[in-house]
Amino acid sequence: MSWTLLALLAGGLVSALTGSDTVLSLLTQAVIYAVFALGVGLLLRQNGLVSFGHAAFFGCAGYSVAVLIETGVAGAESAIVLSILGISAVAFVLGLVFVRVPGIAFGMLTLAVGQMLFLTASRSRGLTGGADGMNIAWPDRLWGVELSRLLEPHAMFLVCWSALVFTVALLSLLLAGRFGAITEAIRDNEERARFIGIRTLVPRAAVFALSAGVTALAGVLAALNTGFVSPESLHWSVSGVALMMVVVGGSGTLWGPPLGAVVYFLVKDVLGDYASHWMAIFGIALIVTIVFSPRGLAGLFLRRTAAREFS
Repeated sequence: MSWTLLALLAGGLVSALTGSDTVLSLLTQAVIYAVFALGVGLLLRQNGLVSFGHAAFFGCAGYSVAVLIETGVAGAESAIVLSILGISAVAFVLGLVFVRVPGIAFGMLTLAVGQMLFLTASRSRGLTGGADGMNIAWPDRLWGVELSRLLEPHAMFLVCWSALVFTVALLSLLLAGRFGAITEAIRDNEERARFIGIRTLVPRAAVFALSAGVTALAGVLAALNTGFVSPESLHWSVSGVALMMVVVGGSGTLWGPPLGAVVYFLVKDVLGDYASHWMAIFGIALIVTIVFSPRGLAGLFLRRTAAREFS
């Protein structure tokens, strides 16, 4: 797809033109959370469900990679693949139960499970390092590339950016087909979907699993970027930040949540230099966005574009 190639070229251009390693590190964090927000936004877009516990998938991805490498059960490359696939599979099984619960009760259920995992990781000192977290013993080479070169700011940004672009591209292809049409029909009116013969449980659980897998990918990228994982990555507040990104960017499109993540980090960096209570300022901006543009920045952009076409 042409836009995929353009996005990859844009990422390369940003990397080439950014001379500051600090700025690139900030952008890398923003892109990692953009993948995280994409997972949360996917669940809201296709299932109409809000999760307050997606940090569980984010943090568990890092912990599972760390534990698999530390115990020698799998090499680094296998640990990455097994972590993402394993978390997706577990999420599918949980989704068969969770998606039966409607509305706010679903959010509270995900919150409860996420906090349970947070407490477990905080207290399992022997396995996870407890509240101190644990370092990840990455090998010297990963997929044939020297780790020292991979972790350079320019290279790390390109890896994360490429992961985001390809994930959006693959999801676009998937949702443009029958699966996307079915899940949207279920989201809009589940009772009517059942009436015309659509089995609703498995598709909804599949969306939950897909959302968890995307979030797990973000967790793996974060673990690779920092070489460290702690219980804080499992805390509900991390899920809250991702939800704010989704609200700001808008969940109506796949690229809305990543846009919200980039805006969040840029605003955080700019306001953090001038205001110690930057979160309060961002909260006011969030309220304004919800009131005047419920579909987020992506919805505002699409509405302005459509208005220009008809003018």
